[in-house]
Amino acid sequence: MRSDPNRILDQYLVCAARVGDGDAWRRLVSRWQPKLLAHAWRLLGNSDRARDAVQDAWVDIWRGLSHLEDAAAFPAWAYKIVTRRSQRSFQGADRERQWVTEDQADLLMSERGSGEHAADLAMVMEAVRSLPAPQRSALALFYLEDMSVAEVAVALDVPPGTVKTRLMHARNKLRVKLEGVGDEQNG
Repeated sequence: MRSDPNRILDQYLVCAARVGDGDAWRRLVSRWQPKLLAHAWRLLGNSDRARDAVQDAWVDIWRGLSHLEDAAAFPAWAYKIVTRRSQRSFQGADRERQWVTEDQADLLMSERGSGEHAADLAMVMEAVRSLPAPQRSALALFYLEDMSVAEVAVALDVPPGTVKTRLMHARNKLRVKLEGVGDEQNG
């Protein structure tokens, strides 16, 4: 397991919150709210439903925190709770999900600059948006959240082999889409 400063801080906050430190709990929520919200949004594609799912997940996280034996397992455990809450919210709904909002896309492009890099980023984001939600979620947790396959498996509540398959299919689909785009531009 990686031991970067952020993971160590999260482990400390989890341990402190478990024994009733309110400030540690607030800091933990503050640090993880954006990540959990982004995860729920990737799964649901609706910001209101994502916020509701994450709010309900925080209640579950608070209730279960004292039973979490390994503080290092918090990220995968919290994502798993959000995944389950999102699945409950998604049942019966048939809305198209997207990977990032237009505002997020604009922000990413402004941070990366303009011109060719912004165009490349836009192509990649469009290709990722076209992936099915399970592949998008696995890809985001693995690459953006730097989680291991085992952690992604816990977070998505699927076997590790399923995570590997989703990542493989996502990479293949992205490769096909992005190579096709490159061929069109060059030809």
